[in-house]
Amino acid sequence: MRDERTGAPAPPLSSLPIEFVGSFPDPLVTLAPALPELALIGRSNVGKSSLLNALVGRPGLARVSGTPGKTTLLNAFRLPGFYLVDLPGYGFARAGKAARAGYRQLVERYLVERPTLAGVVWLLDSRHEPSREDHAMQELLVRSGRPVLVALTKADKLTHSARPGRVRALALALALQEDQVQLTSSSSGLGIAELATSIIAAIGGTG
Repeated sequence: MRDERTGAPAPPLSSLPIEFVGSFPDPLVTLAPALPELALIGRSNVGKSSLLNALVGRPGLARVSGTPGKTTLLNAFRLPGFYLVDLPGYGFARAGKAARAGYRQLVERYLVERPTLAGVVWLLDSRHEPSREDHAMQELLVRSGRPVLVALTKADKLTHSARPGRVRALALALALQEDQVQLTSSSSGLGIAELATSIIAAIGGTG
């Protein structure tokens, strides 16, 4: 099956029902029923909402904003057998010091203490080198001990010949295996079906 918008293979999650559960300020909020969770994290404006919408084949599910820093709570979406959780973005310079500290504490406690967290999709812009904030997030992800998939967003902006080199370069810069890194594009559909398949594998299926 093909995505009607992009012509790319339809991601396997697009055939599943999905429900917005709610937005929560508490990193240890109880979701019922208790199911494995897959979290999405990345810098503000890296394209988390667009990627989430592309993964599940619902263009308007997560609100896409041109203003960085709009996601300030945990946004939970239930699919059969697991939750997708959209975490607040990091590195938004215009947020006040207290607000940044609050977002940091929310994300840190969720990643480190959340008992139902099965894995993390970490979004990075494929066009840029990892920033100081990205390296700080990497340290937090290592400390959390959670399995991590890296989604390199906006890969349609790279030339076809440059794409393999960016995967190698960013995997090296972050001390990751290349098979942990996936080029993606929410607008062209590049890598979306493959990332969705990896997510299903990470949470042990969708039953």
